[in-house]
Amino acid sequence: MATKIRLQRHGRKSYAFYSIVIADSRAPRDGKFTEKIGTYNPNTNPATVDLNFERALSWVMNGAQPTDTVRTILSREGVYFKKHLLGGVAKGAFGEAEADTKFEAWKNNKQTGLATLKAKQDEAAKADAKARLEAEKKVNEAKAKALAEKKAAELAANAPAEEAPAAEEVPAAEEAAEAPATETAAE
Repeated sequence: MATKIRLQRHGRKSYAFYSIVIADSRAPRDGKFTEKIGTYNPNTNPATVDLNFERALSWVMNGAQPTDTVRTILSREGVYFKKHLLGGVAKGAFGEAEADTKFEAWKNNKQTGLATLKAKQDEAAKADAKARLEAEKKVNEAKAKALAEKKAAELAANAPAEEAPAAEEVPAAEEAAEAPATETAAE
């Protein structure tokens, strides 16, 4: 039986996530499997991997062949580096304690690199949001200025027109007031 470490698809259309499983190479992709050793979600940034490290290392050491994608995932998680270090221990190049310290140093270096990357992404997102806010403020100021100019132009256009009829209405009102007085006087 040829044992493979591969992905088993789950999720809805256009939003897949995967289980990392140990399966017979003759079994269908989403079919029967021997053991589930983790999950892989490519929809997040960066992709989320939840892996049982010890079981993955055990299967790799026993000869299970991963698919290309799973090999990349296992390599990023450090399974293949640990296998390499254990091979050095088996050959007598160095001790197990030294292998563990090398692996921990690699793991810490990777964690700090990921934290730095995450901080840069957060900083870039904040800068982008600030730039969009400034651009929106400028657009709003331009709109407010245009609206104020339009209202001022309307007031200027309406003001002389309103003043002229108001001045004409006053004499007409005075004439109307005088007219009844003269009519009463004529009677």
